[in-house]
Amino acid sequence: MKGMHLFSLADLTLSRMLLHTFDGPSILIVDATNSLFIGIKQKMEKDIDEVGKIARMAKAKVDDLEKDNLSNRQKPGCGKGSAVDRSREQTTGAVKKKLKERMDDFQVLREAIRQEYRDVVERRVFTVTGKRPDEEMVDNLIETGRSEQIFQEAIQLQGRGQILDTVAEIQERHDAARDLERKLLELQQIFMDMAVLVEAQGDMINNIETHVSNATNHIQQGVSALQNAKKLQKNSRKWMCYAIILLLIIVVIIVVAVIQPWKKGA
Repeated sequence: MKGMHLFSLADLTLSRMLLHTFDGPSILIVDATNSLFIGIKQKMEKDIDEVGKIARMAKAKVDDLEKDNLSNRQKPGCGKGSAVDRSREQTTGAVKKKLKERMDDFQVLREAIRQEYRDVVERRVFTVTGKRPDEEMVDNLIETGRSEQIFQEAIQLQGRGQILDTVAEIQERHDAARDLERKLLELQQIFMDMAVLVEAQGDMINNIETHVSNATNHIQQGVSALQNAKKLQKNSRKWMCYAIILLLIIVVIIVVAVIQPWKKGA
């Protein structure tokens, strides 16, 4: 299906983006120069946009598959619960499940960016002030991006110009992290739209599989019962033959006893 092809493209692009993020240079790396910083940011944004474009196309194709499945049920022998319908539903469900897995991957990426940004802020504050910031201070910096007031004492000791460079750097990293997170949230929303459908699809497929399994068990039980019935029928016929033969022997004995042919001969 074309939706599967589109998903494969999205999956490949995402894998490449994750590789660049975790195994290669990161956008929030502490020692990155401005040019490297800008280049990595642009690369990640491009990758995210590419995944977003393909994900939207894949979602549209999955929606089309849903409509096709409903339309196909109108055909003879393809009604709801039929073998053809189950096959189509399972294929569509597999695509949706993959898209949901990608949503989980993006959640991991978002958390990694957020955590790395926290590390950057914490290290910059420690470098400037010589004190390791507590979680509340780091949270405040991440939330507002305003760090000059925190460095007031350092500004007095080291000079405003040097400290403001650090403040500007933190603000730049803050903006970059927010931009990436916003893009990832947009992508996650696409996948979350699929999540409810995936769960419903999974329940339906599980119910279908349960009914099929139960039907198979009933059929097997029916076959076993028929075999037992045939066996009993065969045994009944055999014993009936024995009874008839025995009855004939008894009749012959009675007839012979009544007629007593040996007396007539005498």
